[in-house]
Amino acid sequence: MERREFLALSGSAVAALGLGWPARVLAQGSADAALTTLLDRIFYDDLLLSPEQATSMGLDTGVRAQLRSRLSDGSPAGQAASEAFNRRALAQIQGFDASGLSDAGKRIRAIAAYKYEQSLVAKPLGVDDVQSPYPITQQDGAYFGIPDFLDSQHPIETVDDAEAYLTRLRFFRFSLDEQSEDQRRKAAKGILAPGWSLDLALGQMKKLRQSAPEQNGMVRSLVRRAAAKGIAGDWEARAAQIVSGEIYPALDRQIALIQRLRRTTRAGDGAWRLPRGDEIYAAALAQATTTTMTPEQVHKVGLEQVADITAQLDAILKGAGYTTGSVGARLTALNHAPDQLYPETDEGRAALIADLNAGIASMQGKLPRAFADIPSEKLEIRRVPVEIQDGAPNGYYYSATLDGSRPAIYWINLKSTADWPRYSLPALTYHEGIPGHHLQGGYSRTGGALPMMLKDYFLSAYGEGWALYAEQLADELGGYTGIARAGYLQSFLFRAARLVVDTGLNHYKWSREKATDYMVETVGFARPRSQREIERYCASIGQACSYKIGHTAWVRARQKAEAALGDKFSLPWFHEILKEGVMPLSMLEARIEQRTAERLRTA
Repeated sequence: MERREFLALSGSAVAALGLGWPARVLAQGSADAALTTLLDRIFYDDLLLSPEQATSMGLDTGVRAQLRSRLSDGSPAGQAASEAFNRRALAQIQGFDASGLSDAGKRIRAIAAYKYEQSLVAKPLGVDDVQSPYPITQQDGAYFGIPDFLDSQHPIETVDDAEAYLTRLRFFRFSLDEQSEDQRRKAAKGILAPGWSLDLALGQMKKLRQSAPEQNGMVRSLVRRAAAKGIAGDWEARAAQIVSGEIYPALDRQIALIQRLRRTTRAGDGAWRLPRGDEIYAAALAQATTTTMTPEQVHKVGLEQVADITAQLDAILKGAGYTTGSVGARLTALNHAPDQLYPETDEGRAALIADLNAGIASMQGKLPRAFADIPSEKLEIRRVPVEIQDGAPNGYYYSATLDGSRPAIYWINLKSTADWPRYSLPALTYHEGIPGHHLQGGYSRTGGALPMMLKDYFLSAYGEGWALYAEQLADELGGYTGIARAGYLQSFLFRAARLVVDTGLNHYKWSREKATDYMVETVGFARPRSQREIERYCASIGQACSYKIGHTAWVRARQKAEAALGDKFSLPWFHEILKEGVMPLSMLEARIEQRTAERLRTA
């Protein structure tokens, strides 16, 4: 069957779906209501081009139920439709008369415009995404993302869900072939990941390919979950037939292509190796940090913060009896202390995850001291799937669905438990869980009066900056005991070092080996973990700088509010800003100043 025999979710086919709109989308009235109507219409239209997003948010039901059987169209026609949609959306947002909007409405309009402006930055530079310029890497590509998506986000509650899963399996073949063709075209223009990245990608593709079809993880996921829900059907045989007859041949084609292209990739590791690499990196840095900071400025800030945090760690480590060698060497010694290590066994991994869950539960009881109207979204902690752990980040977060049908997921890469000494885990938990990403996202999704477009919007400088601020807030709430406070400061040191190595790799032409050496020597993380991080910054350029730049903005904004308000300042009041949703850093700081002025007048 050809892709054209599936329903194409663009152009006239969108109208053919005959989708209705929620009542709020059709509401009329004030200028703010009219803006919400426009933004919600754009949002729901956009879902038709992004079926995975519809599933992720739990919005592939009712009139949009067909989206549960689709994957995004990665063909040239599909990419063109998406770009055209983004241009039309931006024009509609910019064309909306802002004169009658409230201050909140003007802010929402500006954020929505920023979102679509950023979606159009990459194409003129010859890539699809300035922060992830390569189609296929050790952490990018359909081979990497779709199996994980099917297992962790596609629901299996009914027979229809299981049938939709099978349809998506068939789409997976098209996604692989479309991306292979896209990578072939881009490689001819010099857009091809470094050789070691392609080697890692090939290894992961082969892992996905190596098992008998009946034992493939995608098949087992469907069989296991259908059985758990008592859904009768020959799911194993049907899914295995798709895997063997359609997916494995497409994987073989992609493996052969990458093996052939591997011989042609340019030397070097950073963005500078790309055509127009300096421009791409500048755009990536601006997008990741939502600032106009230059690579030189970011590098300098990183070096300064590394020195400051290292001095703080020096005192803590000496107090704990670690007195010999550099701070990095002492952290390395702490990493290898027997009392800090979990066994490299299934039982050890289960104990590690149990400790993470205990940390979440403990912090939950402390939150009312700093937050009001705390969201109640559920959070699960899961191990990164073994098939992708070689290239996956060390930890990351998936939002919950808006309807609560699937909880949020905090993923941790447990390829080696040695990467996660006990003292480092509290900071990670507060970052990925609460009061970090999970709490911040919960406020955006369930609080305030945000349009649908902005309920699950993510800007790395805001979100990762908040998550680092959350680690600091956890310290204020008594979240660290004993040597765990060294883990918290090591987390900050790690993010400061990222400013140095990301700019080093992508601007100053550092090698992967030099950057890894710096990370090991400065931060004290195990070398395998450090190398995975460095490899991430080569594939996802600029994003690593968002954390500490964003954290600095959050801390600066709070300090200014505290200084201005004195006794009128409170943490629950300050954190109410989360209900207003994600925004660029300059807008965030201006809004906090505005709220501070309002409180001075009224409190």
